[in-house]
Amino acid sequence: MTQQSESGPADRYDVIVVGGGPAGLSAALMLGRARRSVLVIDSGQPRNAPAAHIHGFLSRDGTPPDHLLEVGRQEVVGYGGEVTPGQVRSAANEGDQFAIELDTGHTVRARRLLVTTGIVDELPDIPGLASRWGRDVLHCPYCHGWEVRDEPIGVLATSPMSVHQALLFRQWTENLTLLLHTGPAPAHEEAEQLAARGIACVSGEVSRVEVTDEQLSGVRLRTGELVPLRALAVAPRAVPRAAVLETLGLASTPHPSGLGEHIATDSTGLTPEPGVWVAGNVTDPMANVLTAAASGATAAGAINADLIAEETRRAVQARRHGL
Repeated sequence: MTQQSESGPADRYDVIVVGGGPAGLSAALMLGRARRSVLVIDSGQPRNAPAAHIHGFLSRDGTPPDHLLEVGRQEVVGYGGEVTPGQVRSAANEGDQFAIELDTGHTVRARRLLVTTGIVDELPDIPGLASRWGRDVLHCPYCHGWEVRDEPIGVLATSPMSVHQALLFRQWTENLTLLLHTGPAPAHEEAEQLAARGIACVSGEVSRVEVTDEQLSGVRLRTGELVPLRALAVAPRAVPRAAVLETLGLASTPHPSGLGEHIATDSTGLTPEPGVWVAGNVTDPMANVLTAAASGATAAGAINADLIAEETRRAVQARRHGL
């Protein structure tokens, strides 16, 4: 991993970014260009690690996720930022700064805190499913749909969004099956929509994912029936990696989509805790890599503006008192 200094992080920064994914690195890049001292603490657990490539990112389509992050780290360091591996144990508000305790026992401090730790995708407990995640068990058609276009695709009903997900994936294939699994049958209007789009509905609980020659070949129902498929779409439950935020009293709340939890913020990523911002999937579980990176840049602009406002207030007070 790229680092600014072999001696480890210093003690105090303008901004500490917890999380070294696209959102965190994008924010650190913006802050470095704004001549802010910034430290990125990266646990090395990106959400999209199972995926082979990033898609839908203008000028970077098809880039391996780890390559994008390495380039990002180099760019951050090029503007004076620091990137260090590690886990954060806790964060504490000390009034005019935040104290961040690392798993090494070292404590670093910053005037502002940005958390971009992302989420954990809580997958359905079906044998064989987790090992195919990010390969041919998918969730986002914009990220992976092109690669399985015109193939037989199944959508596993796991949430209130499953019918919507099926109608969405229909854009990429005419051979689509909605697997009702343990969910309820579609309402009358939903059933009409599915029928009109030629989407088959299969009742019965899915017992396991079948793999042939290292490729998903279908799902097996409890009845023993095999439903042949090339890809399976699921809607995992989003669980924020919010331990550091919880130490500041910030709890996750249900996301409006019904897809899990998130940290609620304003449009810039500012949380109810003054001086603390979040960006990326930890606040928007539906964000792709490009959207997550953009949210990091937005948060960075807001943080820099907040610091400027504070510095200006102090300068005015000093001038008034002849200091």
